[in-house]
Amino acid sequence: MSDDFKIYTKGGDRGETSLLGGTRVSKSHERVEAYGNIDELNSFIGLIRDQDIDIHYKGVLLHIQENLFVAEALIARDPEKQTRNLPQLSEDDILMLENEIDVMNEQLPPLTNFILPGGHTVVSFCHVARTVCRRAERSLIRMNQISPVEDIIIQLLNRLSDYLFVLARKTGKDCGAAETPWITKK
Repeated sequence: MSDDFKIYTKGGDRGETSLLGGTRVSKSHERVEAYGNIDELNSFIGLIRDQDIDIHYKGVLLHIQENLFVAEALIARDPEKQTRNLPQLSEDDILMLENEIDVMNEQLPPLTNFILPGGHTVVSFCHVARTVCRRAERSLIRMNQISPVEDIIIQLLNRLSDYLFVLARKTGKDCGAAETPWITKK
């Protein structure tokens, strides 16, 4: 970054921010909420990637983080204005997650009960990321009722929450952590 670039602009001091395209909106605007939830998710995925996990999963998580940045940019643009060319998500990004889920699932015992989050720090981080992912997905669906969201973004988050659930199970197995089944009280 150049010496002229300052991280603070003071433009948000009155509770507003700019969408890509320049339109000023409230920081509570549904678009800001949606891309903010994805940004939080991206941070938690970074936390998982920082753990002592298989190098393959670190690479997949890095790819996911890059895709989440794309999703954030697509959501942050003003749909009424022309913005510069932004990168796009594709069906291949969804298929990659599905393939990763399938490969991990083949190495796991079948689920016979719901399982409680926990057992190892990395497992818990995966579950936190999964729940943040679900919240981000819900905020996108709310936004979609007001302003259309590209289907691929909703699909990405839906599949990503499944991936994070299976990753929690797989990393738990790799770490030797026991899964705690949820047993209902009678």
